[in-house]
Amino acid sequence: MSALELTAELVEHHLELTSSAMTKATPLAEAGSEDGDRLASMLAMARDYLADAGHFRDRGDLLRAYGAANYAHAWIDAAVRIGLLDGHGDDDLFTLP
Repeated sequence: MSALELTAELVEHHLELTSSAMTKATPLAEAGSEDGDRLASMLAMARDYLADAGHFRDRGDLLRAYGAANYAHAWIDAAVRIGLLDGHGDDDLFTLP
């Protein structure tokens, strides 16, 4: 088994995947409802982690950038999985319910 090499290109790929996921997924929860508030919190976490990933990338800290990009994607993916976001059938970007 070979180890995956962490490169700037790999980090950029995951940043692009996460950005695509954020753009593609659309809310299913109504704003102001309990689920809407939960979704807002999850999306805020995703945005914050994505911003952190860009910050770490810009500093040359590829390990933290990679981790933050994946955390961001996980928040979006979780919201799709539990039905707060619509993943529009895209099983490349999301773990669909």
